Amino acid sequence: MREPVEVRRQRILAAVESRGSARVSDLAAELEVSVVTVRRDVEELAQEGRLRRGHGVVRSTLAARDIPAPRPPDGDTVAVVVPERHHYLYESLHGARSVLEASGRRIALHIAPQVAGAERPLVERALEDGAAGLLLAPRWRTLADEEADHPWLAALEVPAVLMERRPGAGTALHAMDSVCSDHVHGAHLAVEHLVGLGHRRIVFATRDDSPTARTLRSACARIAEAHPLVEAWAWTLSAPEAGQEGPYLPEDTAELHEVLRKTGATAAVLHGDVDALMLVQRLADHGVRVPEDCSVVAYDDVVAGLGTTPLTAVAPPKADVGRVAAELLLERLDSETAGRTPVRRVELLPSLSVRGSTRPL
Repeated sequence: MREPVEVRRQRILAAVESRGSARVSDLAAELEVSVVTVRRDVEELAQEGRLRRGHGVVRSTLAARDIPAPRPPDGDTVAVVVPERHHYLYESLHGARSVLEASGRRIALHIAPQVAGAERPLVERALEDGAAGLLLAPRWRTLADEEADHPWLAALEVPAVLMERRPGAGTALHAMDSVCSDHVHGAHLAVEHLVGLGHRRIVFATRDDSPTARTLRSACARIAEAHPLVEAWAWTLSAPEAGQEGPYLPEDTAELHEVLRKTGATAAVLHGDVDALMLVQRLADHGVRVPEDCSVVAYDDVVAGLGTTPLTAVAPPKADVGRVAAELLLERLDSETAGRTPVRRVELLPSLSVRGSTRPL
């Protein structure tokens, strides 16, 4: 599906504002469109005064104009920043919304395009508009993306809570409030369910383009390696485009049916739902039946139950993550409790829904 023009132009703005300037050719490559298309978008944005054009270069107007001093927070608005096309986190948004609206707060929603550093200009804009607090879910496709955001996030002067993001110990964000799912427990649920059905050889196919994906991959490996009943396990990418931290070994990008055959595995844990459903379809194309030949557990449970064979799935408490994050932020915004509430790192446990894609060996 072709991306709407306005969405593409918002992505261009976010990229340029986060860097100060960018080459037209680089923007075209990142957006996967032609240079001519980007030039046309840039021309329109420049005519609107939102960008400055140069010879093959686009510059932000932020440094060139006088920016009015930020308005003092009005106490009523909370800015929520979530990634574009991330249905998982949209459920967290709805959980936060119920709490914030019940408290009388106004929500200012900002959708970050799929460009590194896109969140910062959105946050700066929200603060200029008077946001009193922030709920943030940065995309952080790579570890480098995450580390690049540490300095400015640590310097925020309003209360902020991270959703489904857990800064590492000793980092600049170590003392930042966060609420996330315990994905290690989620991986444990998946493995124990399959082992309990008699499966002893398991393949893990995960994404590798978010903190959740990286945590899940690491957790699955540790649990399988230490489990006394798991005889063999292997890992592969759930989709070729899902890996951002490469390069990978050939076996790390092999087709799932090939990994199952090579390892003799009878079960698989697949992340996330859409990738899982597509992988199950490809298994069928190669004569691998689910669950007759391979039991499958999906991870996310957004649409896992809608497949031709409804998938057993681990469900992180997505809405509850947003709800708890909003409650914590409201405590920070309450002048009577703000100074007395310690920094919190809250973990919520996922659950397992058993459906038709798993059965005893």
